[in-house]
Amino acid sequence: MADPGSSVGARQRRIGRTLNWLIARAPWSWPLLRAPMRRFFDQRAPGWDDRTGAGSVPHLAPLAAGALHVRSAPERVLDIGCGTGEGTLFLAREFPQARVRGVDIAEQMVRLARGKVGLDPEGRVAFKVADAANLPWPEESFDLVCQLNMPVFFDEIARVLRPGGSVIVAASWGSSTPFYTPEKLLRWKFLQRGIEEVEAGGAGDGSYYVGQISDTDKSGQLPG
Repeated sequence: MADPGSSVGARQRRIGRTLNWLIARAPWSWPLLRAPMRRFFDQRAPGWDDRTGAGSVPHLAPLAAGALHVRSAPERVLDIGCGTGEGTLFLAREFPQARVRGVDIAEQMVRLARGKVGLDPEGRVAFKVADAANLPWPEESFDLVCQLNMPVFFDEIARVLRPGGSVIVAASWGSSTPFYTPEKLLRWKFLQRGIEEVEAGGAGDGSYYVGQISDTDKSGQLPG
């Protein structure tokens, strides 16, 4: 999934906000929403970047601001809801030592993202069709999990984060973003999962939240 852009009308924004609320507070509803969400973004993939400004400075500003507060350089990065891949490619540039993966539920979005990778013989950047509620990686796979203009699947983010790992949740147009999760809800839901706020703020018209999970492993022991 990706962002519908700053030009979205009030009706679309209300729909996005309702879906976002359901996913955050009633995650059991996601199986009912998954297929229509996939169809929506598959249908709108052609011309997406031109219509929404994906990859522009305003689009990426809050993600870039959040990245400045990641306390240690990650080795493995995941971008959830990568859309056409602009945020993923930014993260690959920002963290050149990291292997970066982007996932999206919409196959046509992922197809466009893959077309942007170019020559990458080491496979440092890769895209995959995947469900944000059921990520295809085992526990503790990533040092950094990011998402831009996406509903938040709190349990999956916490599951795939390594001890000491970080999360960035960014919204290109702050509270005007259709898939926007308020800072208070982010803080509360992440804290329930052992992820404490590092920084939250604004960048341009957007907003970002950065959290970090405890350095202890899932059993409560310090990693050896």
